[in-house]
Amino acid sequence: MKLLLVAVGRLKAGPERELVARYAGRCVAMGRNIGFSSFDMREIDESRARRPEDRKAEEAAAIWSLLPSSSKIICLDERGRALSSADFAQKLGEWRGCGAGNCVLVIGGPDGLDPGLREKADLTLAFGAMTWPHQLVRALAAEQIFRAMTIISGHPYHRA
Repeated sequence: MKLLLVAVGRLKAGPERELVARYAGRCVAMGRNIGFSSFDMREIDESRARRPEDRKAEEAAAIWSLLPSSSKIICLDERGRALSSADFAQKLGEWRGCGAGNCVLVIGGPDGLDPGLREKADLTLAFGAMTWPHQLVRALAAEQIFRAMTIISGHPYHRA
């Protein structure tokens, strides 16, 4: 299964970008051995529309244009479910085992995600009730994907 992280906004050079790249590299290295063939990231520009609803709609259209057909979609949103790392790993492993070709994690912009995108998602996750900056959410998402891979493979990284 191919993994794709799509985020609204661009990461500048710095520690956040380095951290995301470090976990992305770990995901690629570990994923090959357990049925995850790739881990890619795509950034889209924030919309410059005046109204928040219009910004979210434009960003959703740009996100949809990047999604491979028949992808499992995970939206990261404050209204989502909070899963344990083990439950998240189980979900990824289940989708991989059922032959899902792609899984896409979507991170919205400052206004959040378009409701239509959230409604069509296979899973909507929250990293707690707090609001996080998109730079940190990317790092959290990349780390949780890596952690899920270690759980699936039986690697001792996850010590719960």
